[in-house]
Amino acid sequence: MKRFAALFDELDQTTKTNLKVAALERYFRQADPADAAHALALLTGLGQKRAIGRNKLIEWATERAQLSDWLFGECYDAVGDLAETIGLIAGKINQPLEHSLTWWVEDFLSRLALGSDSERKRLFYQALDGLEGTERFVFLKLLTGAFRVGVSKQLVLKGIAQAFELDAKVVAHRLMGAWRPTAESFRQLTAPQSAEADPSQPYPFFLAHPIEGSPSVLGSIEEWSAEWKWDGIRAQLVRRSKSVYLWSRGEELVTVRYPEIRDAGQKLPEGTVLDGEILPFRNGQPLGFAALQKRIGLKTASKRILAEVPVIFMAYDLIEAEGNDLRSLPWQSRREQLEHLLLPSSQGTLQVSARVEAANWDELDTARRSSREHGVEGLMLKRRISPYGTGRARGDWWKWKIDPLSFDGVLIYAQRGSGKRAGLHTDYTLGVWHDGALTPVAKAYSGLTNAELEEVDQFIREHTRDKFGPVRTVEPRLVMEIAFEAIQKSPRHRSGIAVRFPRIVRWRRDKPAAAADTLESLAALIKPMPPPPIDPEKPRQGELFDLL
Repeated sequence: MKRFAALFDELDQTTKTNLKVAALERYFRQADPADAAHALALLTGLGQKRAIGRNKLIEWATERAQLSDWLFGECYDAVGDLAETIGLIAGKINQPLEHSLTWWVEDFLSRLALGSDSERKRLFYQALDGLEGTERFVFLKLLTGAFRVGVSKQLVLKGIAQAFELDAKVVAHRLMGAWRPTAESFRQLTAPQSAEADPSQPYPFFLAHPIEGSPSVLGSIEEWSAEWKWDGIRAQLVRRSKSVYLWSRGEELVTVRYPEIRDAGQKLPEGTVLDGEILPFRNGQPLGFAALQKRIGLKTASKRILAEVPVIFMAYDLIEAEGNDLRSLPWQSRREQLEHLLLPSSQGTLQVSARVEAANWDELDTARRSSREHGVEGLMLKRRISPYGTGRARGDWWKWKIDPLSFDGVLIYAQRGSGKRAGLHTDYTLGVWHDGALTPVAKAYSGLTNAELEEVDQFIREHTRDKFGPVRTVEPRLVMEIAFEAIQKSPRHRSGIAVRFPRIVRWRRDKPAAAADTLESLAALIKPMPPPPIDPEKPRQGELFDLL
């Protein structure tokens, strides 16, 4: 644990990429394979789970420190991070514990998760008594399932690649799929020549960068191809060994959730891998991400949900054909092979993302501005000669999104931020007018400058009407312009609507609270879903009496 805690410190104390990679390279070269496997899993966010519930942690930590509930609440409010707060009030160590990272993850956390409450409490106190400083902080982060540090997955893989003299793309591919943190799996990951791959294994996803302003800076439009940017779940459809595997971008196997895609995938030739999007689709148009959310959390799909939210796989790249890796081929070549494979039957569950043709960038911008009419987020721009890369490689794929929607909302609730923002109220709830009162519709955490954050924080402290735990009710006087990507009906929200990806565009100092937007004006932006097809075997309303 000491070595991993030291690595955490090194990564946390620098913003320089080269220093981070060097620290990772040293760690993975020297660490025991089992420890290295768990470090990789933690640094890349694989399989983190909460071993003890939040309320239990607070209860036991408060009892151990002999603090009242309100005093712990004040400490937590000031620090802004649960693990750090518990670590600070835990005091000095009594009996130092020196164990490997593997022991803490596989042995200690397992016993902590499965024991009785009294046993778990004893183990929790034992850990606090035996760890201090960064080791204690890291342990508490593991305990809460909230471990993270300022390093990307790509940097971690680069550090491993350099430590074992491998190509980072090879490491990324070996890690895809159902990888598990064991000593043997880490040895296979870093071996000069890997064993035969799992047939279900997908490829690392190639991601696009956003482009601001006109894409004319990319050169001639003839060098590029455009297609719609779909709003679904990025996925790879793998057909190998007479089976079908559907992987989400989060490397989750979701095949059983989308049986219609699985069944369609069975018709693909052996050794085929498609890159594309899982989309809720009916009557030739997407239903919107809100419809897809009804299926995301389901382990299996019932007949009712299959009829209510039908899905398709919108393919836009072919990265394996007849068992051959096509990623090094130019996009144009892969695209032609994809169209040859799917276009003859492109109106079914497996479809090809249509190209958006334009003679120049201005004409393409006109098409982009019609995105909402097509139920998409904008355009994807892909260089015709580009290979299929790994991660967010800059230069060959760009996303050119539609301008966001926006509304003017009033700040009504505020809460302190976490980490570096723990001392300021930076988490805001904004409301709009409905029947003479403000109704909350969105939460926003970003968009203001540091100076504006401090100014708003001062206003909140001076104009707090009430407090409910960490949340303050604020005098409704500040108006913020909020940008968002989409809006839909939501019975889970008091307002009846939900906006997607809200963020602050600017502080409307020029606008009084009374002039903020209304719930009715927001609701008017909701695009109705297309109706389900009529079942000819099922009588429509009004026809039932004719059948009696």
